[in-house]
Amino acid sequence: MKFRIHIVLLFVFCLMAGSVRTAAGLSLHHYVDPGSGRLASGDGQLGRPGEEFSEPLMVEVRDAGGNPVPGVSVQFDMVAPDAHFLGRTVTDSFGHASFPVSATNKARSHSIVASIDGGQEDRDRVVFNLQVRAGSWVLFLIFGLAGGLSLFLFGMNMMSKSLQRSAGGRMRAILSALTVNRFVGVGVGAFVTMVIQSSSATTVMLVSFVQAQLMTFAQTLGVILGADIGTTVTAQLIAFKLTDYALLMIAIGFMLRYLAKRPAWKNTGEVVLGFGLLFYGMHVMSDAMYPLRTYQPFLHLLTDLENPWLGILVGTIFTALIQSSSAFTGIVIVLAQQGFLSLDAGIPLIFGANIGTCVTAALAAIGTTREATRVALAHTLFKVMGVLLMVWWIPQLASLVRDISPGPDTADASQAVLARFVPRQIANAHTVFNVGLALIFLPFTGLIARLTIRLLPDRPEPAREWFYKARHLDADMISAPSLALNLAKVEILRLGEKVKSMAIDSLEPFLDHNLDTLDRLHSEENKVDALDEQITDYLVDIGRQELSEEQAREVYMMLHVTKQFEHIADIIDKQIRPLAMKMMKNNAEFSETGQSEVQSYHVKMCKQISRALEAFRDGSLELAKRMGDKQKNYVALEEDYRQAHFQRISQAISESVASSEIHLELIDAYRRISSYSTNVGRALLRDQFGDSDTGED
Repeated sequence: MKFRIHIVLLFVFCLMAGSVRTAAGLSLHHYVDPGSGRLASGDGQLGRPGEEFSEPLMVEVRDAGGNPVPGVSVQFDMVAPDAHFLGRTVTDSFGHASFPVSATNKARSHSIVASIDGGQEDRDRVVFNLQVRAGSWVLFLIFGLAGGLSLFLFGMNMMSKSLQRSAGGRMRAILSALTVNRFVGVGVGAFVTMVIQSSSATTVMLVSFVQAQLMTFAQTLGVILGADIGTTVTAQLIAFKLTDYALLMIAIGFMLRYLAKRPAWKNTGEVVLGFGLLFYGMHVMSDAMYPLRTYQPFLHLLTDLENPWLGILVGTIFTALIQSSSAFTGIVIVLAQQGFLSLDAGIPLIFGANIGTCVTAALAAIGTTREATRVALAHTLFKVMGVLLMVWWIPQLASLVRDISPGPDTADASQAVLARFVPRQIANAHTVFNVGLALIFLPFTGLIARLTIRLLPDRPEPAREWFYKARHLDADMISAPSLALNLAKVEILRLGEKVKSMAIDSLEPFLDHNLDTLDRLHSEENKVDALDEQITDYLVDIGRQELSEEQAREVYMMLHVTKQFEHIADIIDKQIRPLAMKMMKNNAEFSETGQSEVQSYHVKMCKQISRALEAFRDGSLELAKRMGDKQKNYVALEEDYRQAHFQRISQAISESVASSEIHLELIDAYRRISSYSTNVGRALLRDQFGDSDTGED
């Protein structure tokens, strides 16, 4: 009898010892579907208060060799919102344990811990996070997505505008000066877009440069390709999961923006604040999307996006609506951070974003010259042809990106692995696509230029009813002072060309007594007045924005330049026109020598206006200084012509006597026009070096 008792005790002891060893050598895991490789444990489910979740919680128990272990007791405990024991179950022959769970009556997050009986290590337990939402959860999801996207776009807009405000002037100068060589143009376009964080802004600059004839259409093609590379930097930044530091960035940015005294620090604060808001918006969208992890209709929709044509269509439409490829790329990366997207589904969306961003350039080109419209068309051609070329090679592109990106191959990875590594892979795919686009098309920019010209050939511009209106001043750009100043410069150059044309025609009525010319000069002066008023109002509106010291000086300089051209038009209309009418009325003529002097002075005056336009267009300080020296010579020459005229009068030359008053006043008017032209150069010097005398000579 005692022997039997000893045997039973020994058997029980062995069982207990075996249980302890087994528990010590086991590990507990979320169940993963062997067919798809995706998490299928019921984690992340969405349920309603008081109802059973649609899927049971499933775990699998493995031994040290990774083999499934049957007959192991697994305990389930709820730790939030109320801590209590739920029950136990035993693993089946496949090592799987399934446990149905009902939600509490509280619509909040539920945390449930599954653990192996007797287990003491972290590997002996797994945590399930379940969401319990009321029937209106979809509404709150929409609120979260809309609010998060708004914060994202607001932060990106703030960051971009602050960068443009602090660096936009220099970026415009770089763009206009260093784009003769197409290879240099790619580097310049990438650098400028990387700094101002907006390929659309760079493209709008190019449209206005071509419109102002600061660049040719062919020169812009390399810059466009470079701008597409520069915009990928934003996606690379977004791919860093900095959402945990978003509130810290917001706090630092806010303090710099509102406590710093220096404008440079204030701009830096806005950049940091915008960056923080951008990432906090991503955090809000990510939290709002969490219930969708188990919402099958949404998961099926994302699976459909692996159809490349559907993904491209969705990306194009969404980017066109929000007019920001960087913003849509950010949304795609947020989806990837939730484990929703594979790389093969993300690439078509990125392709669509690249096409959709062309809408901004197309809108900027509306109402511009033929050549400026070609800039927007070339931008679109690059993107569309690049996507059509690469869409057939998406699997190969995805394979290349996986090879060059950190982390394991995600082709058949679980949702957790996708969430960790696919965001960086999508950002890398965006960069590889645009760099590849530049490498493919750069040797063929000449061919693309000819194709674009063939699609948009030159043709005579029809007469426009709105000729009195400014063509380039865009009220929507005022909030981006750097770009608005560029548009104002283009319109001032247009005003100056109109004034130059008036100055050239101003001598004609004195020689051929043509009344039609006088009527045309008066009509042109009315147009100059209308343009002057619109430009002045536009510059004043820019001046009301938060400007850097450099931009404030530029606004003042442009106001001054505009007034100089307007003064020239006034002299032609109110002083020279009446003189011509008086000469016709009196049938007076210049003497042969007197006419030669007037014509000579007229040529010099017109050259000074041309120099003023060139110096203003190119920002040439050397030419501005030379204009001052020329003006001194013109003042001296006027005095010489005056003395010569008095000598002819003293010799009683009849033509000189009859036209004496007209001759002297006309030479004086041309001298004043030359002086106002010189003031344009002086305004440039004052803007660069400080106070400078701008009075008339």
